[in-house]
Order: sequence, then C-alpha cells, then structure tokens
Amino acid sequence: MKVVLASKNQHKLVEMRDILSAQGVEVVLESDVGVDVEVEETGATFEENSLLKAKAVMEATGMPAIADDSGLSVDALNGAPGVYSARYGGDGLDDVGRYRLLLENMRGQMDRKCRFVSVITLCMPNGAVISARGECEGTLAYAPQGENGFGYDPVFFVPEKKKTFAQLTPEEKNAISHRGRALQLFRERLASYLAERTT
Repeated sequence: MKVVLASKNQHKLVEMRDILSAQGVEVVLESDVGVDVEVEETGATFEENSLLKAKAVMEATGMPAIADDSGLSVDALNGAPGVYSARYGGDGLDDVGRYRLLLENMRGQMDRKCRFVSVITLCMPNGAVISARGECEGTLAYAPQGENGFGYDPVFFVPEKKKTFAQLTPEEKNAISHRGRALQLFRERLASYLAERTT
C-alpha cells in the first residue's frame, strides 16, 4: 500500500519508512505525487492537528495519507511547547534556536520532567481513519548533548539510557521513541484493518 506523508520533514519520512516498510507500506512525500499542501495547524491537541494534516493531503491526492503531529510537553511549563513545538519562539528560530529558548525559559527550574508525544493518523479515501498515540517520558537536559536526531532531541534526556535522544543510534531511538511507539501501535491497528478488509 502506498501512502502520502503529510509533511516535508525528511527525518519523519525516514523514521516512518523504517518502521512501516515491514508492513508492506510504502511512504512517499507530497512532492513525489505532485502536490504541496499547506495545512493551518489550528488544533488544540496533537490528535486534532494530525487529523487535519492527513485529511487535507488525502483530499488533495485522492490517496491514503499519513500525518504525524508531535512535540515536547514540559511539566514545569504547563505542557508547553506542546502543539507549538515546531513553532516555539516564532518563525525566525531554527531547531537550535528553539531548544536554546526552551532551556532559557527553564533556567533555575528543578522540575525538569517532560515527555515527547506523537500522534499518527491515516486517512483513507473510503473515509476510514486509523490513529495511534505514543509517548516517551524523560527529563530536560541542562545543555544539549549528541549529534543525532533533530528538533529537541539534544535536550531530551532518557534516564534509563543515561543519554539524550541525540546520543542514541536511530535503532535505539526508534525502539523507545514517542514516534516509534505510536508507529508500532499504528502498525497493529493497520494490520487489523487490512485483515478485516480481506475477510
């Protein structure tokens, strides 16, 4: 089955392909099927934004479309940056600028509990919707560490691994990450859906 990823993020594409290829799912970019859909992420939750993106791309292409909405939720900041993780601090900041701003906003804060959240949604042209949520608990590091990953990975510390996401290999990260967990659950739900369709 070929599905269109409602994102231009190459990192997300690689992670999704790595996990979903075993299911016989081929994930392609919007550009691969000749569309460029800009979706206003007006949802108040990861679930709402994920659905908005998948539905818009499915409608534009007439093909199954998959979207991931994810972000970092910090307890001491009442869940911020949350659904605004990719836009934290405004459009002028890159990944490094965003996590530096986050570390600055957490200066002196002892409670550093946080979690990465990912919601994966697949919208099918027949109206079916398959969705799954994954979370990974961690703490906010005091300084960036590691070269791998993207986004907030260098400042997301996983206590049981004694490393940040950016210090893990892609395989180690996929095994425990919010997106990895959401995709595993999604994969199970997709398999059930496909099995029902063939019986």
